[in-house]
Amino acid sequence: MSVSPIVIKVGGALLDDAAAMTRLFLSVKDVQATRPVVVVHGGGPLVETLMASLGLQSTKIDGLRVTPDEHMPYICGALAGSANKQLCAAALAAGITPVGLSLLDGNMVVCEPLADQYGAVGVPSTADASFLKNVLAQSTLPVISSIGSSPQGRLLNVNADQAATVIAELLNAELLLLSNVDGVLDGNKLLIGELNAASISKYADEGVITDGMKVKVDAALASAENLGRAVYIASWAADINDILNKKTGTQILPAALTNTQSTNADLPHTDFTKGNAGEVQ
Repeated sequence: MSVSPIVIKVGGALLDDAAAMTRLFLSVKDVQATRPVVVVHGGGPLVETLMASLGLQSTKIDGLRVTPDEHMPYICGALAGSANKQLCAAALAAGITPVGLSLLDGNMVVCEPLADQYGAVGVPSTADASFLKNVLAQSTLPVISSIGSSPQGRLLNVNADQAATVIAELLNAELLLLSNVDGVLDGNKLLIGELNAASISKYADEGVITDGMKVKVDAALASAENLGRAVYIASWAADINDILNKKTGTQILPAALTNTQSTNADLPHTDFTKGNAGEVQ
C-alpha cells in the first residue's frame, strides 16, 4: 500500500445510535477517497443484553470480560454475527462496500488464552497481512469483529481495543480508538490533549484512569510504541480528519515522540460529566 491505512475501533454502544453510525460511516467514506480504512469492533452492550436474557452471568476482571467456554457460542454469535452485520449494513447505507470478518479469518491474527481465570479470553498477535491487504486493494471496507482463535481451534473473545491494536500493527496503520467518550479526561473532567507513559502512570496511580479506560490506554500506548506513532482516543461523533489533525481527542504518544515540555497538555475544552471508566468493547 502506498499510503498508510487507518484502523478505526468502535465500541459496541455505537450499535444503539443509528445517527452516530451514519455520521461515522459518511466520515469513513470521505477518508476512503485517499486512504484505506479498516473498522474493528466489539459489542459489549449487545453481549451483556444477550447474557442477561439467557440468564448467564457476565463479569469483568480489571476491565476485561470473563468468558467461560460454554458462553462462546453466544458471544461469537453476538459479535461476529449480529454486531458485525449491523455495522456492515450501516456501511452499505453510507455507500461503502463492507466485508465482514473476524480476527481469525485469513490467518490475520493468532490468539492464545490470557489466563485460566479469564476463561476463553484471548491475547492476539499478528500473523499474516496478505489476506487483509488483498481485501483493502479491492477498495472495500473490512469490518472485523474481536473474535479470534487459538492455533488449536479454541474460539477466544478478544478485548476490542487490543484487537484493533493488533490489526494496526499488522498493517503498520494509524490507530483511532473511538467510543462514546471524547477522550481521556483529567481529575477535573477536562479533556487531556496528549499522554505518554509517565503521565499515564501518574493518572493511574491517582485513580483518574481506571478500569476499561486503563485497558484502552494501555493498549494504545503499547501500539504507539510498536508503531512509533501517536494513537488517538476520541469520540465516534467527531470527524475523523479533525481527530487526525489534533483538533479533538487524546493522543497517546510513544517515547520517541514524547513532548518533554508537558506531561498532560490539557486542552481547554468543555467540562465533561463522564469519567474514565471507559467503554471497553
